Amino acid sequence: MHDFCFTIPYGMIVFCGGIIGFARKGSTTSLAGGAATGLLLFLASYLSLNAFHKRKNSWFGFILETVCAAVLTWVMGQRYTETAKIMPAGVVAGISGAMTAFYLYKIATGGNHFSTKTE
Repeated sequence: MHDFCFTIPYGMIVFCGGIIGFARKGSTTSLAGGAATGLLLFLASYLSLNAFHKRKNSWFGFILETVCAAVLTWVMGQRYTETAKIMPAGVVAGISGAMTAFYLYKIATGGNHFSTKTE
């Protein structure tokens, strides 16, 4: 599976989560953190998808995705240990941890692989 196939929905979840956090609690931290991280994930998936169309890998996109996911895992994991609230800290930490592992796997295996075209 290609990284952008998961990064687009992951970025949407993070982005919408920031907006929902602001709408429900008035948290500008949620808005800034969620929107900024979501936009960075959209940028990374855009770079990766464009590189994929050229049958290349966007290593910058891979690194950006991995850093965003790792930072979210760390921050929300810390928040979960402080508050013990499953929603949103535990859920976001869990999803982000899974995404970090996926991105590290993609980097370790050489990025997106391309099938040979038979024409």
